[in-house]
This record gives sequence, structure tokens and C-alpha cells, in this order.
Amino acid sequence: MRVTVSGWVQGVFYRATCATVARELGLGGYVRNLPNGRVEAAFEGPEADVDAMIAWCRHGPDLAHVDGVEIVPEPLRGDVGFRVTG
Repeated sequence: MRVTVSGWVQGVFYRATCATVARELGLGGYVRNLPNGRVEAAFEGPEADVDAMIAWCRHGPDLAHVDGVEIVPEPLRGDVGFRVTG
């Protein structure tokens, strides 16, 4: 799944916290800042864990204010491990 998160999500440790939670769940994928102020992430793994990660994205870390989360199903890419980019 690929998600795009809008709101006050840059400069509030969203990417770092997202990566920590995703790694704890054993998910593959990435999280990155977008030039338009949003955050994009992709998650691969067991459906229940991906669902838990998407639920986390709806609120993010304490300093974040999430206005919306767009979810787009994508084919599996075979990502192993979770990385922070951009």
C-alpha cells in the first residue's frame, strides 16, 4: 500500500517515527517528504500489520496534525527492510 499524508507532517519527526513503527511491525517499504509539504510512504507485509501502520498514519507522532490520508493499493515490490528517503 502507498499512502500520502497531508497536514502538519514535516518537521515533526513524522518520517523517523513512521520508520520506527514500521520496523517494529517488520514491514518493508519507505517514507519520504514530498515537495508539496506532504509525506508519502509505502508499506509491504502481512495485511494486519499494513492495516495497523495505515491506522498509525492517520494520527502520526505527537507533534503532527494529520488532515488526510490517501491510500492507493500497489503491486508488491519485494521491499525488505524499511528506509527513510527524501
